[in-house]
Amino acid sequence: MEILGVLAAGIFTIGIAALVIFIFVFWIRMIIDCVNREFKNPNDRIVWILVVIFLQLLGAIIYWSVIKKPASSSVPK
Repeated sequence: MEILGVLAAGIFTIGIAALVIFIFVFWIRMIIDCVNREFKNPNDRIVWILVVIFLQLLGAIIYWSVIKKPASSSVPK
C-alpha cells in the first residue's frame, strides 16, 4: 500500500510540474506575440507588454482573450 502512495505523490508532482511549464510557455508566447504584433497605436504595444509582464498569468490570459483570440478567429477561411 505504501508504494501506491509514493506513486500517487510522484504522479501529482509530475502533473504540477507540467502545469507550471505550460503556464510559463504560454506566458512567454504571449509576450513574444505582443512584441511582434502590429498595433494601430504604437503605445498599445508598450502597454500590453507591461500588462503581460507585471500581471504574469492573469495579464497573459487577458491579452489572449482581448487581442490574440479575436485576431486569430477573424482570419477568413
